[in-house]
Amino acid sequence: MFRFEAAYIFYFFALIPLGLLLVWLTMQWKKNAMDGTGDQKVFSRLFPDWSARKEWLRSILLLIGFALLLLSWSNPQWGTRKQKVKAKSTDVIIALDISQSMMAEDILPNRMEKAKRFTTELIKRLRGERIGLIFFAGSAYLQMPLSQDQASAELYIKSASPKQAGTQGTVIADAINLSGDIFGADNPTQKALIVISDGENHEVEAIQAAQEAYENGTTVYTLGIGTEEGAPIPFVERGQTTYKRTKQGRPVNSALNVDLLNDVAESGGGKFYMIDQTMSALDKLDSEIDKLEKKEVEQRSFTDYNSYFQLFLFPAILLFFFEYLMNSSSTGTGGWRKLLGIK
Repeated sequence: MFRFEAAYIFYFFALIPLGLLLVWLTMQWKKNAMDGTGDQKVFSRLFPDWSARKEWLRSILLLIGFALLLLSWSNPQWGTRKQKVKAKSTDVIIALDISQSMMAEDILPNRMEKAKRFTTELIKRLRGERIGLIFFAGSAYLQMPLSQDQASAELYIKSASPKQAGTQGTVIADAINLSGDIFGADNPTQKALIVISDGENHEVEAIQAAQEAYENGTTVYTLGIGTEEGAPIPFVERGQTTYKRTKQGRPVNSALNVDLLNDVAESGGGKFYMIDQTMSALDKLDSEIDKLEKKEVEQRSFTDYNSYFQLFLFPAILLFFFEYLMNSSSTGTGGWRKLLGIK
C-alpha cells in the first residue's frame, strides 16, 4: 500500500506554474533590455557567458529541484508488512446519575458538572479499556455500548443532562441490572461497574442487585457526589430558576446518601469513594480497575510503513548544486547591472 504521509504538501505544487511564469517574465525583461542596447557587440562584452538557453536550463533545474524537495517533504511511504496485535482490556461500564437532584449546588458549580468532569478524567485514565455508558434517573438506559471509542464516550458525558431523563428518581438497581445484560452471561472474566450518584433515593433493591452482579463476575464501585448536609434542588420553570418544593411549600433538600452507596459497593465486592474537590478518588479507582483480569477482545491489523523521502531529497540537492555551479561560472550579474544602470 502506497501513501504520502503529509499529502497536504501537494498544495505547494501550485507554486511551480507561478515560478515558470516568473522566469518567463524575467526573460522578457532581459530581452527588452538587450534590444535597448542597440549594439550586440556591446552586449556580448557585457555578457560573455550568457545565453537564453542556459538561463532557462538554470531555472528548470531550480523548479525541478523544488518539486523533488516537496515530494521528499510529503514523505512517500510504502506498506511492507501487516501485523496483528492482540489487544487486552477490561470491560468497564460507567453508570451516571442524571436525575434532577444532581443539579444541587452543595458542590460547585453543581453535582452534575462535577460528576461530568470527574467522569471525563476517568475515561482518559481508562484508555485501552472497553467502556460502556449507562445514564439513569427514574429508569436506566444504555447510552453507549462497550467500545474503545474514548472520544465518543467523552462527548456523551459532556452532553449529559437531567433533560435526557424520561422520569425522575434515582434507580441504581435498574442501572446495575442493565449492566448485567450488557456484559452478558457468557462473559466469564472480571468486569467493573462504576456507579456515580448522590444516592438520593433509598433503594434496598440496589443492594440486592449489586450482590447478584458480583456473583456473576461484576465488581461494583460507587462514587458519591454531594454533601450529607445537602442543598435545594433547582430547576428552570418558564425561563426562571426556582427550587423543588413540598406540598407545604418548603424547599426539598437533597442530601448525599453515603450509607446506601457504601452498602451497594460492599455487596458488589467493590469500594465506595467520595468525589472531592481534588478528585483524589481517580488514582484509587484507576488502581482498582487495573487489578481486574484483562481479556483479549479483538485482533487489530495494521500496515507498517517504510519511508522513501530520501529518494527525492538527494536528487533535489544535486540539482541545486548543479544550478549553483552554473550560476558561479557566469559573470552576467555585473553586466546586467551596468546595462540597466544599477549602481
